[in-house]
Amino acid sequence: MSNLLNISSSPHVRSKTSTKSIMYDVLLALAPAALFGIFNFGIRALVLIVVCMASCVLSEYIWQKAMGLPLTVSDGSAALTGLFLALNLSSKFPIWMAIIGSVFAIIIVKQLFGGLGQNFMNPALGARCFLMISFAGQMTSFAYDKAVGLKYLSGKQLDAISGATPLAMIKDGSMNLDWAQVLKMFLGTTGGTIGETSALCLLIGAAYLLIRKVISWRIPVCYLATFAVFYLIFGGHGFNLMYLAAEFCGGGLMLGAFFMATDYVTSPITPKGQIVFGILLGVLTGIFRIFGASAEGVSYAIIISNLMVPLIEKVTIPVPFGKEGIKDGK
Repeated sequence: MSNLLNISSSPHVRSKTSTKSIMYDVLLALAPAALFGIFNFGIRALVLIVVCMASCVLSEYIWQKAMGLPLTVSDGSAALTGLFLALNLSSKFPIWMAIIGSVFAIIIVKQLFGGLGQNFMNPALGARCFLMISFAGQMTSFAYDKAVGLKYLSGKQLDAISGATPLAMIKDGSMNLDWAQVLKMFLGTTGGTIGETSALCLLIGAAYLLIRKVISWRIPVCYLATFAVFYLIFGGHGFNLMYLAAEFCGGGLMLGAFFMATDYVTSPITPKGQIVFGILLGVLTGIFRIFGASAEGVSYAIIISNLMVPLIEKVTIPVPFGKEGIKDGK
């Protein structure tokens, strides 16, 4: 009888999942996009990824050593922040600016607010927006190296092609969009940041995270569905699925929806809150892309939504089991 009534202290439901395992799962899921970025943009992309990851890890190590804090660089969170930041940069972005962004992400956005679990916004996106404000010209300059993407687009052996991203060309009407262009955007043989061009590689990584149950479907599905409805209504192209597909494949929408909006620290933990969060992201991204001056808007949409998370969780917190809801103010 004593064995049957043996009760231990909470938590009663345990999991082998740890912060380290989650971080390394996300790093692995981002590998296809990162490898394709290196393949598409050349050795410069690899250097930028290595520099950003090393700068983030080193910044966290130095800060924690100087402050007498426990060292957490082995959990992979700093390395993941560096990879996220690099994938959001152009392959031509200056190395020294990338180092500044990496230090800003770790020290200002993450460590000054208490470290992992205390930051109020995604560190990599915070750094990206900081770099966008500080170095707008370099952040919006895109070019190809001698890479497979360049050969597919031009059919020639050229040193580089500089120009706007397909998303920017769609917005200003300078691209004659057709399904062939959409296919290039889906595969990734286009201009853009290192990690955002290939929707296919990002979907492969997203499928891995969903199968591993690292992320929930609620945020990305609600995000993409809301954006789709918003774009079909206000996008100016009617019910044109080709333009909608181009919006999905272009820019940072896939990277943001599956990898950055689902960040545990800066997204709601309640199921209803995740749905509200995804809807808010879709609406904000639609507003920024359609009515804003820039063709992008995912980063700002996620950061603004991050700030709304405490309020979202407050209004969507479930009623405890067995506890009656408040009625008529009593």
